[in-house]
Amino acid sequence: MSRYGGNRRVQIKASQPDQYDAVEDGDDGSIGHRPSENNETEGQEPFMGMKVRRKASFHRDYKGDYLDVPSRPYLMKILQKQGDNQVLFADKVLKFTGSGKMKRRILLISDFAIYLVDPETDSLKRRIALAAVEKICLSELSDNFFAIIIPTEYDLLMASTRKSEIVTVLVEATKGASEELEVAFSNRFEYHAAAELVKEVQFEEVEGGVKTRIVKK
Repeated sequence: MSRYGGNRRVQIKASQPDQYDAVEDGDDGSIGHRPSENNETEGQEPFMGMKVRRKASFHRDYKGDYLDVPSRPYLMKILQKQGDNQVLFADKVLKFTGSGKMKRRILLISDFAIYLVDPETDSLKRRIALAAVEKICLSELSDNFFAIIIPTEYDLLMASTRKSEIVTVLVEATKGASEELEVAFSNRFEYHAAAELVKEVQFEEVEGGVKTRIVKK
């Protein structure tokens, strides 16, 4: 059963990578986000629902592996050690820690699991089986944040300019599973930043972009 309720189950349109400036939490817990210009509301595919998207989002082809994983032996070793060989997505992302700090991570998605790798030490920090993922939470605005909800563990809050592609890959990779992966849009959602630490992410549209706050519950 889901920890959280009240969010709409919708789907999103693939979008052009956003250009943004993100800064660490200030004294008020806010994170600045300055998106590109020319935002507009468009139709929906492949999942249904509404998102504020950029005009450049049309005619975009997803690449999947933006790091050329086969050319990086340490990444291949991590995957092969877990019995994974097929890379569906690979790119660098920002991951938020329980204390609210941002850390750069390599995000790998295979047909079986999600991997987070420290790019400075080339070490595996976390592996999450796709079967353990219950939901992906997003705002209804044009930002780069998304939370991966894992009821049996603590959740993941990340930011990526390729958020739409990541969500699309995860939805496609989990098709046919006994539990359909839910994609929920809300301008307020909760996530477990640690086993006993619940935070709420709040999004507000302001002049020139989106203001994001991460607060303890």
